[in-house]
Amino acid sequence: MSNNNNNERPKKSPSLPTGRQVGDLGVTPPSVGWEVSNLLRPNIANLKPYSSARDEFSGSASVFLDANENPYDTGYNRYPDPYQQEVKKRIAEIKGVQPNQIFLGNGSDEPIDLVYRAFAVPTVDNVVIMEPSYGMYTVAADINDIEIRKVLLNDEYQIEASKLLEATDEHTKLIFLCSPNNPTSNSLDRDEMVKVITGFNGIVIVDEAYIDFAPGTTLLPDLDKYPNLIVLQTFSKAWGLAGIRLGMAFASPEIVAVLSRIKYPYNINALTQQRAMQSLENVEQKDTWVKTIITERAKLTEELKQFPFVQKIYPSNANFLLVKMDGAREKFEYLMDSGVIVRDRSKVALCEGSLRITVGSPEENTSLIEILSELS
Repeated sequence: MSNNNNNERPKKSPSLPTGRQVGDLGVTPPSVGWEVSNLLRPNIANLKPYSSARDEFSGSASVFLDANENPYDTGYNRYPDPYQQEVKKRIAEIKGVQPNQIFLGNGSDEPIDLVYRAFAVPTVDNVVIMEPSYGMYTVAADINDIEIRKVLLNDEYQIEASKLLEATDEHTKLIFLCSPNNPTSNSLDRDEMVKVITGFNGIVIVDEAYIDFAPGTTLLPDLDKYPNLIVLQTFSKAWGLAGIRLGMAFASPEIVAVLSRIKYPYNINALTQQRAMQSLENVEQKDTWVKTIITERAKLTEELKQFPFVQKIYPSNANFLLVKMDGAREKFEYLMDSGVIVRDRSKVALCEGSLRITVGSPEENTSLIEILSELS
């Protein structure tokens, strides 16, 4: 079921590459004769990116007089590597991709914004977004003045590829999918996601922010199969580094090159790069945290089931639970007044009467249960 924006938009931008009909699943896959350049906004295709002197230099040097930096060593008097080469090299080793398939952003929000700026012409093009899902897809579309077409998930919180594709037209440049999904916490059906990717000649962005809590479900191994696919991951969840704001976008070298051309030159600061490298050298710590959180997720689920006001706890492949309960808003306010902050999702489509509860430490989860016990 689609909920399309009915605002009239002028039709000025070039159509998508030929070879598909709207809503038709029997199409030529994007991998056949597909070029990312055909989707670029004209101003981006013609953009001359900012270039520093160090973009023209390779090798080693001992005297740096090109960037008007303070010459006195504070540890941070030099600009950071604009290409984050060491960080990308290490990520590539861990993720099983090539460094030129990685774009690093200021959180995942930066590549989300950049794909709009690269591919979608304001007031002309549109984006298809599953509903409910992560709110920044909509916010970024609004900021960039892009029409939003929302397609509701089904009763099992799953996408239906045919409905997503039916919502597209010749001016649809982007489709956003989130798996595991926020706020519903479930992984999307892989076959349906592939149908969307292969049935659409625009860019499909699959947000895998919570993928570490759903092992074996990432689309990264299939990245080379689908030239129109972008996979988003983050250091904010499993890696425990939300404070450094570092997001990863994996895509074809051609798409990564586009995003790199339009980003700000030094978008990832030196402190962030250094802290990321420290964690990337200790993958075992991340894996331990993930195992503990998954264990606590199961334990918290069982404890919440004991409350008579809890109607349903949705199956989770993320580090949070979506819990439908009687008097959700009142429970939310009581928890907040008691110093426990959860997220009220009652006004989100298909999540009526539900709270989203992050799986915390054992001590935090105990505090949550103890406070909720006062209401039963």
